[in-house]
Amino acid sequence: MRLKNIFIYILLLVAISFAASDTMAQNRSATIDGKESGDSISLYRGIAVSIDAAGAVQRAVSSYGQYEAALRINLKDRYFPVVEIGIGDADNTDDATSLRFKTSAPYFKAGCDFNILKNKHDDYRAYVGVRYAFTSFKYDVEGQSVNDPIWGGEAIYAAYDVKGSSHWAELLAGVDAKIVGPFRLGWSFRYRSRISQKHGDIGEAWYVPGYGKKGSSRLGATFNLILEI
Repeated sequence: MRLKNIFIYILLLVAISFAASDTMAQNRSATIDGKESGDSISLYRGIAVSIDAAGAVQRAVSSYGQYEAALRINLKDRYFPVVEIGIGDADNTDDATSLRFKTSAPYFKAGCDFNILKNKHDDYRAYVGVRYAFTSFKYDVEGQSVNDPIWGGEAIYAAYDVKGSSHWAELLAGVDAKIVGPFRLGWSFRYRSRISQKHGDIGEAWYVPGYGKKGSSRLGATFNLILEI
């Protein structure tokens, strides 16, 4: 918990520091010889759509992963409001208990990235950012048949369409770069912290779409293929 708080404070201080320095720089360059000399570019600088290749590869090589796309708006090459939508998918059988967990459901994220480079118009960008995320999903759990010691015969352990939901926050640091024309590549490192969750009577879900395997917090990463227009 202490390391988690330190990580959060560091990212927040970095974001606040760069935001403050950017504001001060704009104020200092307000006038020279009676003429405005600040950055005069338009507020709206374009949009970008992207897909996360890391989540898809993870699902291809393991029992869980996600397919995610994002829409990002560029404001003055400094601020980047973002919406991310994905589908989290898992089909896992535990080797020790033979319990099978299965789910596939959408999740949603919204937030903003802040370009911390001094030259904000460079082809390279470095970000810090934050996300609010939510998912509502259903999952199935199936186990092997066991002998009923009271009534005799076999009893099947299974639960279907168990409802769950989760809210969480993400702090991130990342970079992206122009490759050719409107195409860019980028990656981000993310720290996820759960805000609240609900699950069925059978207990916590093994996997939460968009968040990951069960636990109070998760580290993750994305590798983004970006088209900016």
